[in-house]
Amino acid sequence: MSGSSRKRLGDTAEAHARRFLESRGMSFVAAQWRRPCGELDLVMLDGDCLVIVEVKARRGERAGRADDAITPAKAARLLTTAEWFVAEHPEHQHRVWRIDLVAIAINPATGLPAMRHYINVVSAG
Repeated sequence: MSGSSRKRLGDTAEAHARRFLESRGMSFVAAQWRRPCGELDLVMLDGDCLVIVEVKARRGERAGRADDAITPAKAARLLTTAEWFVAEHPEHQHRVWRIDLVAIAINPATGLPAMRHYINVVSAG
């Protein structure tokens, strides 16, 4: 898959994930927030809880399941980047926060997404 094709898949997956989470009552805060330490795909509010959302998408499962895409190194980057986000946004510093995963499998035949939401997939320590 080319870089531009991968970028399109990622952007489409993030849009699907955002609509999915908003349909479950979450509110949008930010998308594709970047710093040298990493990127946060989505930042949402679930009530008073700040939710950092990692979005992983796959076309089929030949390249592995999207559910299994958070490695220990990726988890460490997510924690560091989330801490940076909170430090730069004083309006969220009082909030409890967590990191969720939205795993999306795109059906190669129909193009339809199947989504799974995993809550609090990364914890410190």
